[in-house]
Amino acid sequence: MASVTLKDVSKSFGAYDIIKSVDLKIADGEFVVFVGPSGCGKSTLLRLVAGLVPVSDGEIHIGDEEVTDVPASKRGIAFVFQSYALYPHMNAGRNIGFALETHGIGRAEIGKRVQKVADMLKIGHLLDRKPRELSGGQRQRVAIGRALVSQPDVFLFDEPLSNLDADLRMEMRFEIAKLHRDVRTTMIYVTHDQTEAMTLADRIVVLNHGRIEQTGRPRELYDRPASRFVAGFLGSPRMNFAPVVREGDRLTGPGGFIHRPRLSPGSRPVEIGLRPEALALAPADTPGVVTGNFERVEDLGHEYLSYVRLDDRLIWTVRGHGAPPTHEAGQAVGLAWQADKLNLFDSEGARINTLREEAPR
Repeated sequence: MASVTLKDVSKSFGAYDIIKSVDLKIADGEFVVFVGPSGCGKSTLLRLVAGLVPVSDGEIHIGDEEVTDVPASKRGIAFVFQSYALYPHMNAGRNIGFALETHGIGRAEIGKRVQKVADMLKIGHLLDRKPRELSGGQRQRVAIGRALVSQPDVFLFDEPLSNLDADLRMEMRFEIAKLHRDVRTTMIYVTHDQTEAMTLADRIVVLNHGRIEQTGRPRELYDRPASRFVAGFLGSPRMNFAPVVREGDRLTGPGGFIHRPRLSPGSRPVEIGLRPEALALAPADTPGVVTGNFERVEDLGHEYLSYVRLDDRLIWTVRGHGAPPTHEAGQAVGLAWQADKLNLFDSEGARINTLREEAPR
């Protein structure tokens, strides 16, 4: 096992800057997930760590060794790709152990390692099958086993579950989390799936246009996003936003929104944000609620999502549990909101802390 350190790492392709001065320290045995929209640079950053793409500037360290110019084969890493990339003419067992063959390891030792890994991944009974005889989930297990058998210092995963259906993704999330718990090897995982990020990561790294927007534990990023970008990216459905105007000591916004936050001097909120679960439907004449018109409800069984229009361009989402509401489309409704869940953002998109948040606990 080993830590991974990036020092002022940048990558450009011609005139295009893809990764911009990234500094990051990943602890030995930590599970870190890179997330961000398409084109943010998360897969490129992973390939820089792997040595598959050379850096334009900066340093990469694995453990105590600088590996910036070290070939990928000598970095002590194992890479699990989005595509399984299995040899179609080899059975599962040989696919797992083939890299050991190329390193001259004896057949008996290869057999022991392959069987141990296969048993861990619950594919010991499938070792004689060719890839075409395996399901998508089984093929992904073989691909993970091929990485695991080399006993690397660092595991790198590049969207390994994106080709699987929903049920298999859930099953494989569980298996990858269990794998990390069992082997405690440093893992870096790239995904666009927020569920994977929130459920797998010790720490999430949110990337935006080649820069790190925020790093932290999943709940920390969800509850206290550093920026509007992070607030809008993490969470499904996304956070509700609305513009506000500061009038003296209070903020006002659409639907009759009024709030008097305890702001630091000079703070200038221009937008508020509330997660769908921080809202609740209420009668339109309830004091202190935001008012709007009910649009529709989606009954998902374990929860429901209601949509309320505050003005011509703004619809907020409300997450609730139990029996869904029976309001008619266009009916006036109120939205009660939790003041301690309110997020404030300035004109640059940065989150504004209130005096209450900044006070020592």
